[in-house]
Order: sequence, then C-alpha cells, then structure tokens
Amino acid sequence: MTAHRRVYLAGPEVFFPAKEHAALVASKKRLLEEAGLEGVDPLDTELVFSDQEPKTAQGHRIYLANRELMDNCDAIIANLTPFRGISADPGTVFEVGYMTGQGKPAVGFTMDHRDYRERAGGTDRDSEGHTIEDFGLRDNLMIECGLSESGGSLFVAEQKGCHRYFSTAVFRQCVQAIARKLASD
Repeated sequence: MTAHRRVYLAGPEVFFPAKEHAALVASKKRLLEEAGLEGVDPLDTELVFSDQEPKTAQGHRIYLANRELMDNCDAIIANLTPFRGISADPGTVFEVGYMTGQGKPAVGFTMDHRDYRERAGGTDRDSEGHTIEDFGLRDNLMIECGLSESGGSLFVAEQKGCHRYFSTAVFRQCVQAIARKLASD
C-alpha cells in the first residue's frame, strides 16, 4: 500500500470549535498514516473570504472546494453519529452519496448504538402520522445500504470514546476496512 491513497474525512467535526476540530482530525490522520493512507479533511483548503463576499458565494466556494477534495480522494470515512437531530449531518450524507456515486468505497461509524427507529421514537408512526422506517438499520436505509454496496459498512462504537463524536477504536476499524478495500481494488 502506498501513501498516495487518499481518504476523505467527512463528518460534523467541521462545525466544532477550531481547537477541538484540529485535535480530532490529527487523531484521524495519524491512524490513517499508520495504515499507509493519507487523510484529507474538508478544511484542507486554502479558501480566503472577504467581508464583502456574499455568504451564498462563500458557501458555493466551500462546496466546490470540498467536491474537488473528494474528486482527488480514493475513498471516504464518514462520521455518521447523529448530529443536530436523529440522523447524521446532512452534508456528510451528501458527501457519502457523492463518493459512492463515483464508485469509491465508503465506510462510516457512529457513536450511537441505537437503531434509526429507536432514535425516531420507537413507534410505527411519528407525531404527524408519518411512517418511521423499520429495517433494523442504524440509520436511514439509503445511507447504510449505500455504504454496503460500495464495499464498506457502518461500524458502531461498542463503548464510549475519548469524545462524544469520536472513538479511536471504532475509527481504527474503519481504517482497517478501507485499507483492505483499497488494497483489493
């Protein structure tokens, strides 16, 4: 395995305070480096914004920069721990779909052991009478089945990690799975 195999690191960590984000990304990159892989964080760009640039234009430039990063990666590891709701961060889910749509392997992890239905209230219908899917999966079937179809899977932390959104043990499982998949391609 050569160090040029690049793995995009998707997840809600981009919204964390800078110091917290940097520490988590450093841990992830170190674990990938140990496996001969290079970790690529969504903030690994050199974007500079002016106060005069409209927020919508800034957002579009971030999208294009992150898409370019993903285009230059061989695989993705996504933090799919529920964020701001019962499911994964929607930007992270888009990134998983974008990568799997290109035929690239995707692996995910979650720090939440509950399945999707349990997080949604554990009933057949929500408070508005809408059906809650019940397929025994950790998240929406499109997310988990997409990971599986790409050759990856969703790993669930078996115990608390060093952070509410990160566990070295579960991330190491992701790294091992993605390294095996990339080596077999």
